[in-house]
Amino acid sequence: MRKFFAELTKKQKKMLLRIVVSVLLTLLLTVVLNIIPLNEYVSLILFLIPYLVIGYDVLLKAARNIVGGSIFDEKFLMTIATAGAFFTGDYREACAVMIFYQLGELFENIAVGRTRKSIAAIMDIRPDYANVIRDGEEQRVSPDEVFINDIIVIKPGERVPLDGVVLEGISSLNTAALTGEALPVDIVEGDSVISGAININGVIKVRVTSDYSGSTVSKILELVENASDKKARVEGFVSRFAKYYTPVVVILAVLLALVPPLILHSGWGEWIHRALIFLVVSCPCALVVSVPLTFFCGIGCASREGILVKGSNYLELLSKVTTVVFDKTGTLTKGVFEVEAIHPEESKYDLFELAAIAESKSNHPIALSIVRAYGKKGKEPDKSRLGTVEEIAGKGIKAEIDGEDVFVGNGALMELSGARFHECHKTGTILHVSVSGRYLGHIVINDEIKPESSKAVSELARDNIKTVMLTGDKKDRAEEIGKELGINEVYSDLLPQDKVVKVEELIADPASTIAFVGDGINDAPALMRSDVGIAMGALGSDAAVEASDVVLMNDNPLALPLAVVIARRTMRIVKENIVFALAVKVLILVLGAIGVAGMWVAVFGDVGVLIIAVLNALRAFKVKH
Repeated sequence: MRKFFAELTKKQKKMLLRIVVSVLLTLLLTVVLNIIPLNEYVSLILFLIPYLVIGYDVLLKAARNIVGGSIFDEKFLMTIATAGAFFTGDYREACAVMIFYQLGELFENIAVGRTRKSIAAIMDIRPDYANVIRDGEEQRVSPDEVFINDIIVIKPGERVPLDGVVLEGISSLNTAALTGEALPVDIVEGDSVISGAININGVIKVRVTSDYSGSTVSKILELVENASDKKARVEGFVSRFAKYYTPVVVILAVLLALVPPLILHSGWGEWIHRALIFLVVSCPCALVVSVPLTFFCGIGCASREGILVKGSNYLELLSKVTTVVFDKTGTLTKGVFEVEAIHPEESKYDLFELAAIAESKSNHPIALSIVRAYGKKGKEPDKSRLGTVEEIAGKGIKAEIDGEDVFVGNGALMELSGARFHECHKTGTILHVSVSGRYLGHIVINDEIKPESSKAVSELARDNIKTVMLTGDKKDRAEEIGKELGINEVYSDLLPQDKVVKVEELIADPASTIAFVGDGINDAPALMRSDVGIAMGALGSDAAVEASDVVLMNDNPLALPLAVVIARRTMRIVKENIVFALAVKVLILVLGAIGVAGMWVAVFGDVGVLIIAVLNALRAFKVKH
């Protein structure tokens, strides 16, 4: 209890004190008046004391809203209902209704506040300072005072202030707040670092590659802060519903108070009392509060898992996805070429060594993969053996090594070299090697599939979501990857504009909701054209992140089915709250109108339903993996 009280804000503590004082005064007056009968006017004045203690701010807000032209809200309904209770002599009921209303408001405030704190703690990634080296000295400055190509020093325990590349040092980074991944990421010289991560151990020097406004942390905070601006259709429905629902209810309450006494010639007091019950239970606050809160919790839950949703409208669309379209490279695969196999034809020459030496001066991704794979053997290409190098466009490289002509490239280059070659039984990029017209064999290079891709596809299939893969790869390699992963449909040999056309064909089906997942600049048009654009954010291009509606910060395909689970769970809770609130309110409205339900039941129909709906909404903040 002490811990609960300590966690309350000053305003919440003040409200709790007002509730306690009002409850005690109401109970005391009830006991006293049962012992000592007092004049009706004296009783009214005495009960006005606890009523004003607990409800003065509600009365003031209702008055301000009326002056401002916004009449029909829950403050107005509470004011009318409690004032009517005083008018009919139900003083204790008037105090009790206001006490329970304020108790519900306090509970809602505490629940929302705790959710905001949880999300704020998760997203507390804004760096306070940067250690920049200027004129040979280390200076502590604000991150927005650091420029591209500046050198910064990041010490153990400090937050990475800006995106950059490691120049010196070895360390590990805690990226949990950014990606949802608990395991630290090891970094060495040449690795990229993203702002918002925490340096765990070693001191590192980093060359800044983006200013603060363009940094990862700045973009994330902007996405989270703007998420509430884009409301789901169901939120818009609730707002419109409340706008028309409240005045209709007030009119019905007035009719309930006036028409039956005139027609039935019965007492006015009984029907006015029923009309007041009608007003109390009709407050739409359970819907108005719980629906936005549920979306807020759902977006917060996704953020905690490294999934940034740019608005509740996209969360709603994500829950309806029937088809997920994947770009292959960098999404299902790592986007980095790796040597998969080496098939030598003779032992006189070291096929791999010659290929590494020949490619050692090239910056082509395939050349870099050859040199990198050779380096993993603990060796470096001996460039002293390398003479002239000639790149033959569309074919490969001709290099002079130890005075002999070495050709490294595709089949067309082998034909040019005069070597008798054969194709490999494996699919992928085949790099043939020949020396002075003698065929030495070939190297198979492929873009490695991410280990999580297969499970991600199977989990989507479990959720009855069809998967499609679009790629610029050749048909045989694309189909091999599609079969290995269990993709439903594969389309290969596509240019960026072809991907957009294919997405448009899929969208043409009115029964489908299409999500496109990509990571590169060439994916931006397809991301924007799809119903839900999903970018692999940590390694993805700025254009892809900007064009997307959802960003998977950890670049892990498994985050996608998790995002769908979170979205569907959120929408399920939203629908539960709407159905529950409306069903209970309609039932009590009917019972109150026919005189079966009293004011206490009406209070439950308002405050009780609100509390239950808020508790249910908070479930959206947690998801089972």
